Amino acid sequence: MKTAIAHPRLLQAVKTAVAVAIAWKLAPLMPGVANDYPYYAPLGVIVASFPTLMGSIKNAVQTLAGLVIGIALAAAVIIFSQPSVLTVSLVVGIGILFGGIRQLGAGRDYVPIAGLFVLIVGGPNADGYSIGYVSQMSLGIVVGLAVNLLVAPPLRVTAAVKELSRLRAALGDHLSLVADALDASWPPEEAEWSEQGNTLASTTTAVRRALAEADESRRVNPRARIRPHDLTSDYDDLAALENATFYVRDLTDVLAGAAWGTPVPVELPAPLRPPLAAAVRATAAVVHEWDTGDTSVSSLEKADAAVAAVTQAIHDHRELGADAIVAASAATLDLTRLLVALRPGIERDAAVSH
Repeated sequence: MKTAIAHPRLLQAVKTAVAVAIAWKLAPLMPGVANDYPYYAPLGVIVASFPTLMGSIKNAVQTLAGLVIGIALAAAVIIFSQPSVLTVSLVVGIGILFGGIRQLGAGRDYVPIAGLFVLIVGGPNADGYSIGYVSQMSLGIVVGLAVNLLVAPPLRVTAAVKELSRLRAALGDHLSLVADALDASWPPEEAEWSEQGNTLASTTTAVRRALAEADESRRVNPRARIRPHDLTSDYDDLAALENATFYVRDLTDVLAGAAWGTPVPVELPAPLRPPLAAAVRATAAVVHEWDTGDTSVSSLEKADAAVAAVTQAIHDHRELGADAIVAASAATLDLTRLLVALRPGIERDAAVSH
């Protein structure tokens, strides 16, 4: 079971398989006409098998709502008319229109399906079929939710924290590559650092998705009480890293323009490159230390001093002219804003660790 828990997808597959077996055994015990349709019980289990417990509940409620609406549409046809090509098509069409209701969520697809099944499969026994359909689906949903609740309900906090760490590492690595490029012969031959903007953006999106899943996985989850974790600081860190990523992408564009004239051609004179490289490297060290847990305000102060040194270098080389210091000034501003964005999280973690 420990191996399964270490692999959420595997655990979910095992739990679903067990729940399907239980539902299939219980389905024939349902009273009345319901026991004529036992095959819908396993389908109900699948409906209730979701990566998070709250997601399972939401998915189940929405699916049942979709079934009821679809059955109601079919019932209207049976009451006022007879199943035919026209009425079946009408029910499916109206069901698809109901599928446009966003609040139905997963149940949107079941509206036309339920209506179609009642009219075609149920036929003359539409009443009994409808009762059996909903009853067995409900049984499967209850079994699925019970198994999901009782057997290690998924808690996705650890995965979200790892994704957040991956974003920090990616940001720190990118800054290190930029610093290496500034230290190398100019313009640099290696262009990998200039193409990492999209990677950082996709990583940020993955982190936000992971945090949302972690937040949902804690709702109505008894394991959340045993392993409490406040995601507020994680969301704050993500917001800071999203801002930092924006500034890093802007910094990358500025330096790419200085190196190769694209996307915007600018100048970066040789006297300004060494202090700028030192500032970028100091900022990368701050991000890496924050990621590894060696959070230190002193590293933040060193990075601030390194950025201030770039400002001083720009001042000392005023003779280069305004056009020659635009790129360095823009890069300095990006680094300053980046450090400002990261400071609250770093100071918070430094206070906790000490």
